[in-house]
Amino acid sequence: MYKTLKKGLSINISIIIPVFNEPNINLYLKSLLNLDIKNHEIIVVDGNNSSTIELIKDANIIKATSIKGRANQMNKGASLASNKILLFLHADTILPNNALIEIKNILKQEEIKAGAFDLSFNSKNMFLSMIAKTASLRSRLTRIPYGDQAIFIKRDIFQKIGTYENFPLMEDVNLMEKLKKENYKIEISKEKVITSSRKWDNSGILFTTLRNWVLISLYFLGVSPKKLAKFYN
Repeated sequence: MYKTLKKGLSINISIIIPVFNEPNINLYLKSLLNLDIKNHEIIVVDGNNSSTIELIKDANIIKATSIKGRANQMNKGASLASNKILLFLHADTILPNNALIEIKNILKQEEIKAGAFDLSFNSKNMFLSMIAKTASLRSRLTRIPYGDQAIFIKRDIFQKIGTYENFPLMEDVNLMEKLKKENYKIEISKEKVITSSRKWDNSGILFTTLRNWVLISLYFLGVSPKKLAKFYN
């Protein structure tokens, strides 16, 4: 049972999933539960007074609530984690079948402290395919992956650099910046996660792309995440 901790048992990865109003949570968890998750733990943190976690059918999943905000929720999950490796996973992102082995193999290397996966979408749209390839290339060049690429990190390093900042957005970029500032190595796996295209479909691919470019550009120019959140919304 991946929730239960036993003396002497080698526990590997804590998978932390922040959620907010996710009626399809069991569908999203199904792909994760199909992986070989023995000796790993899954922690779902709800930012809406347990409205989502009450839907979860699997009793072995660790459930918690926190103040709304992805950064707050992921920090809460990390505080409950029992393992030396943390994997921050968006609810609508599907891991590759060998993801957990891949993470352990990458982080077995002492010099590597964190990482993420290449990106793909659950869509055959050619433009989204181009966006995914561009995002994967960008993250390889900059070593700044985004949250939908399933960021993983050694827990002691996560605590050492100060966890996620309480930002309404860009908390993932900021975390990578803090790692780079300390000269910690970040590895991008060639294995691909599959993330939902629903946000792109709902807001429009062109609009979402332009908005994201503007937001990240303004962030690197020094505009605060709180101001950017107003523009995002």
